[in-house]
Amino acid sequence: MTTAAPELLTVPEVMTRLKVGRTKVYDLIRTRRLVSIKVDGCRRIPDDAVRAFIRGQMGDLPDDEAS
Repeated sequence: MTTAAPELLTVPEVMTRLKVGRTKVYDLIRTRRLVSIKVDGCRRIPDDAVRAFIRGQMGDLPDDEAS
């Protein structure tokens, strides 16, 4: 049984997905709200980490705003 490795996103790709700026992405990484790894000095964010971050933010919304 093999599991697919998560797609690794660049900071600009995460900026596009979250519709935020570069500083905000690095702030989320610095505060450990968004998981990232370094590959030879290049910051990479697993796509499932971005989805988990979004799900976590959706959980913070009141029920009437979540839909």
